[in-house]
Amino acid sequence: MEDSNNVASKHQAFDVSVNVNESKCFDDDGRLKRTGSVWTASAHIITAVIGSGVLSLAWAVAQLGWVAGPIVMFLFSFVTYYTSALLSDCYRYGDPVTGKRNYTYMDAVQANLGGLQVKICGWIQYANLFGVAIGYTIASSISMMAVKRSNCFHKHGEKAPCIVPSTPYMIMFGVIEIIFSQIPNFDQIWWLSIVAAVMSFTYSAIGLGLGVAQVAETGKIGGSLTGISTVTEMTKVWQTFQALGDIAFAYSYSLILIEIQDTLKSPPSEAKTMKNATLISVAVTTVFYMLCGCFGYAAFGDLAPSNLLTGFGFYNPYWLVDIANIAIVVHLVGAYQVYCQPLFAFIEKTAAEWYPDSKFITKDISVPIPGYKTYNLNLFRLVWRTIFVIITTIISMLLPFFNDIVGILGAFGFWPLTVYYPVEMYIVQKKIPKWSRKWLGLQILSVACLIISIAAAAGSFAGVVSDLKIYKPFKTT
Repeated sequence: MEDSNNVASKHQAFDVSVNVNESKCFDDDGRLKRTGSVWTASAHIITAVIGSGVLSLAWAVAQLGWVAGPIVMFLFSFVTYYTSALLSDCYRYGDPVTGKRNYTYMDAVQANLGGLQVKICGWIQYANLFGVAIGYTIASSISMMAVKRSNCFHKHGEKAPCIVPSTPYMIMFGVIEIIFSQIPNFDQIWWLSIVAAVMSFTYSAIGLGLGVAQVAETGKIGGSLTGISTVTEMTKVWQTFQALGDIAFAYSYSLILIEIQDTLKSPPSEAKTMKNATLISVAVTTVFYMLCGCFGYAAFGDLAPSNLLTGFGFYNPYWLVDIANIAIVVHLVGAYQVYCQPLFAFIEKTAAEWYPDSKFITKDISVPIPGYKTYNLNLFRLVWRTIFVIITTIISMLLPFFNDIVGILGAFGFWPLTVYYPVEMYIVQKKIPKWSRKWLGLQILSVACLIISIAAAAGSFAGVVSDLKIYKPFKTT
């Protein structure tokens, strides 16, 4: 009897130890233990936020002037932080600690709002991610062209024509992205995010440093209280609206917030960690943006270029401008992946659900890599991701207008993804009564941001129409 009791207790002890070991290896949803921290989340956010958008901020401040420019930037940063905090509360449905996890932005919309809202959100989110891929391809090619032109100016003088076509550089960027796109999922690109975050600081710091040096050298602070005054009133209105879109784009990352939050370990709760990461990263980027935008405007006044490091506001020291532009390219290689991985994952998950018996879609082929672990090659992933990169590259060649595309993306994604859905989901999640003070406050915020988005979209589309009048496809220099 005693022996049988000992055996039973040993079995129990064994079961407990197995469960403990399993809980050490897996999270409450049966997935491998998440390892992300406030710092990896901050790195992901900074990689996504401090992107090519920072380079258009001097131009944006030039349209708005010394009064409205910094105020608008601060307001956008506050709205982004506030709505991101609302969105982070929607990662788990129901209980904030033990509720069901939402793995993507769309999952959160499905759990909280459901129905038609999910389909509309999906179209907006993935169209925006697609657009970001195009914007980043354009921005990287402009930086590669700038390196070539910078060296040409250094060799032949600042008056030399130095004509450089953009198409070969877009193709080069596309080839690099085809290779990196074969990284299976978001969790495996943390190192790419760290590298990209370092690069974004590098070129932003160089842009800032050159702006400070220019102001120190001339002893003059350019610009005016009301912004650029050398254009017609109508042009001023359109460009002011476009500047709003550029600033909105510079802050946009809400559409990948849930995916970043899904990499975090707990305890503490994922929402708490994410709010801390959001506060850190939005504070850091706002300080950076204020400095880059304001010093760029101070250095060049009304002549602030649409892209601070490639518009040749700065020619010298040419090697420093080259380092900054190379850093931009490296950063955009990583940022492209941070933005596109959620889209890749969605298409692959949908295809697997539709065709569960297809070997082409579901089968992984083990490919041994010498000195590294085995790589699981999936043929559908290889083909679909390659086609995606090719399409974004071709569209970039057809519409290589950096400032206008950035403005359109900012306007298109800002209100629905950064404001409307986070606000509506938060109201449902927290059961906020209709017409209460908090409900009214959230709705006023949402409507105000909608008006700004419509104005920004109008200004950016006007810019595209204007550019298309003088543009010839595949001959842009």
